[in-house]
Amino acid sequence: LSGIPAASAADVAGEFPVVPLVAVLALIAAAAAVVLAGDEKSAVVDDKSVVTQYFNTEGFERWQKIYGETDEVNVVQKDIRNGHAMTIEKILGWLDKSQIEGKTICDAGCGCGNLSIPLASRGAKVSGSDISSAMVGEAAKRAKDVLPAEQQPVFMASDLETLDGKYDTVCCVDVLIHYPPENLNRMVGHLASLSKDRLVLSFAPKTWYYTLLKKFGELFPGKSKATRAYLHSEEVVEEALRQAGFDVTRREMTATNFYFSRLFEAKPRTAA
Repeated sequence: LSGIPAASAADVAGEFPVVPLVAVLALIAAAAAVVLAGDEKSAVVDDKSVVTQYFNTEGFERWQKIYGETDEVNVVQKDIRNGHAMTIEKILGWLDKSQIEGKTICDAGCGCGNLSIPLASRGAKVSGSDISSAMVGEAAKRAKDVLPAEQQPVFMASDLETLDGKYDTVCCVDVLIHYPPENLNRMVGHLASLSKDRLVLSFAPKTWYYTLLKKFGELFPGKSKATRAYLHSEEVVEEALRQAGFDVTRREMTATNFYFSRLFEAKPRTAA
């Protein structure tokens, strides 16, 4: 299971049966065969509706624990929490107070506010959005618990496609996993159009190894695996940024047992 995308690993955690080693090896071989044969055409799914419903219901209950401090998480969920926190720390290392104080930041797909809140505490004017109204409500609650009134982010429920405005920096962390590859160029282009100075993106990278592990995880059906997890090639993401007029200026990688995320910082070509 090591390396299965966070969205999949968290949903499958606790649902894996105990199987003999021979069976495990057979399943891995089957997964490898699928990878080598290429991805099959799958049934058409309205990802936006599925993700919205999931993160407003059972997904919210699961992920607000993962993104919180409660001890009511299993070993897989705790590992994902730690991995996500590492990605957040890397972003905060790029966006120190001297760079963002007084600047406008859009946190697209803000979840429970794990990035929005520390950015606001550094003096940034933060607008956080999420497709889930439940997540946005939790983010606002957490912000009120730790930030003074003058530093409160503005939170709203919105999907990536309907975001508008202009911001000094746009961040989109661990969200592209919910968008299929055919929508990637459009989504990256839209996010880039909102940013004046900098775009920070993280995504689950598509490599043969991670694809194999994802296929392996999909061989274990689970009633709560409500959303699809999409991997994206680093070259494809970088090309989408180039087409939007942005060049990658910094990159990082976070990899734990059950979480992996490639992080890009990109700036407009004239400023990169």
